[in-house]
Amino acid sequence: MNQNFLADPKVSQLLEDVDLDLAQQCQAAGCQRCRAKLHRDDYPRKPRGGPSHWDKRHSFTCAEHRHRTTPASVRYLGAKVYVGAVVVLLSALHHGISQRRLCFLRQHISVDRRTLAHWRKWWLERFAPSAFWKSARANFMPLLCELTLPLGLCERFGVEHVERLVDLLKFLAPITTTSHHTIKHFDGGG
Repeated sequence: MNQNFLADPKVSQLLEDVDLDLAQQCQAAGCQRCRAKLHRDDYPRKPRGGPSHWDKRHSFTCAEHRHRTTPASVRYLGAKVYVGAVVVLLSALHHGISQRRLCFLRQHISVDRRTLAHWRKWWLERFAPSAFWKSARANFMPLLCELTLPLGLCERFGVEHVERLVDLLKFLAPITTTSHHTIKHFDGGG
């Protein structure tokens, strides 16, 4: 895995563009509850591990009833403080792909060992038993080992190429929100 992905402005711009596209699709669909028009109502984020200008997440409010709708995202992994790519890549690297790379990323992103342990628990106890994963895992033959998630996903998607990392983040996008009309509820936890 190329640890320079996260520092590459082209990658951050690509992720921004994908998120904008997801937001535009969501807004065009209208309110999932009443089909009223959606107005832009972004909310602040304090992203760690990503560009400082990622300080807002796309979101919308229903023009009629003020229902909030937050589109899926490739930049954010639910309510996690760190950006999605950081959570995925560091969690995968935690499985020992390379201690040198893990140290490099930890130094440049300053992720505490307890945070890595928390993410590990999240992958095992929240993601693996989720309805999203139970449905999606059938797409991977041979089956991925759930005990080493997200390493298997990273390997299967071939995230050493930027485009494939983006594909993995698009695959995970449905779990980044509970409000988008095409998303089944996923309890992403901390």
